[in-house]
Amino acid sequence: MNKKKAKSTSNTIALNKKARHNYILSDKFEAGVELQGWEVKSIRAGKVNLTDAYVVFTKGEAYLQDCQIQPLNQASSHVVCDPDRPKKLLLKHRELDKLMGSRDRQGMSIVATAMYWKKCWVKVEIYLAKGKHEHDKRDSIKDRDWARDKERMMKHSA
Repeated sequence: MNKKKAKSTSNTIALNKKARHNYILSDKFEAGVELQGWEVKSIRAGKVNLTDAYVVFTKGEAYLQDCQIQPLNQASSHVVCDPDRPKKLLLKHRELDKLMGSRDRQGMSIVATAMYWKKCWVKVEIYLAKGKHEHDKRDSIKDRDWARDKERMMKHSA
């Protein structure tokens, strides 16, 4: 009696929907994440919050800050679980140099927008981003609403 579990078709673990609203996103990078065992188990259970996640540099290495991974209740008791631990990002030197240069010269931020599975590895999608002003946010909301209304009108006119 072998029972197979139904696999979810989506590889996405967590999304940062606020990033597209608060920033103008330009260059996309994909980075691996260095995780501990309890973190992988929590990620499989979906206990990840990527809402305020951003990237900082320490000694030439990139770290993901404010990505909260809540520990499971069943986690082993001899491991100290820190949900706010900075996670090291695995990037190539050329990508690190480009990110650091854009941050230093152009004053851009580096934000995480998505966390997903790629085969058996956890990957993070990060973007170079420039902060939006309040009027830019209103303009993007107005454009999105107009596109939605235009689609409705085209659908009903045909």
